[in-house]
Amino acid sequence: MAPIKITLRLFGSLRDALGEASRVVELDDGARVADLRSWLAMRSPLVDQLGGRLAASVNLEIAEAGRVLRDGDEVAFLPPVGGGDGAVKRCTISERALDEAEVARRVEGPDAGGVVSFVGRVRNHARGHVIEHLVYEAYPEMAEREMEKIADEAAGQWPGTRVAIAHRVGRLEIGDAAVVVVAASAHRDAAFLACRHAIDTLKVRVPIWKREVATDGAYWVDDHA
Repeated sequence: MAPIKITLRLFGSLRDALGEASRVVELDDGARVADLRSWLAMRSPLVDQLGGRLAASVNLEIAEAGRVLRDGDEVAFLPPVGGGDGAVKRCTISERALDEAEVARRVEGPDAGGVVSFVGRVRNHARGHVIEHLVYEAYPEMAEREMEKIADEAAGQWPGTRVAIAHRVGRLEIGDAAVVVVAASAHRDAAFLACRHAIDTLKVRVPIWKREVATDGAYWVDDHA
């Protein structure tokens, strides 16, 4: 049978290790995600170093190693995460400075007796290093989709609660806002809980990576660093 062609996308430390962000890869018909991972491991030892912490997605959805690939699929390998136009979206990735008030307006309303905001800012030290600046990178289409899922989950767990999330990418200086999470609900308890749930879940699930540039070097950060 004719080979299939998939688009491979790479992010963060894995992109640096391979020296490219994307490429078209030809595989045998019937190849699985695991086969593509093996292909990648032959080209970078980082794949095996990351082990089970390296996730994969197919067409913007997390995929298991046994998933069979189809011609035209877009596959991304996702290192551990660090920690639009038209209608207003609840959840966005942006290269522009974040505006807490704008994010709040996405979910505020006359029924919201409690509005809770969390702003995560760039600090000048981390893990014993003096930080000069940060660089955030995202898989934007998947990141926004996952953030929307988190907002939906919060609404399901705390009925009537609305959550909006904005995350910045690119170079951020000390004091810049990296993420803004706003939860609005009829009662303050639900708003507090939903806001905390959103930021904690975002740090685990959403494909956003952080590179810390310190006075003694630069490095990618993950939950195990």
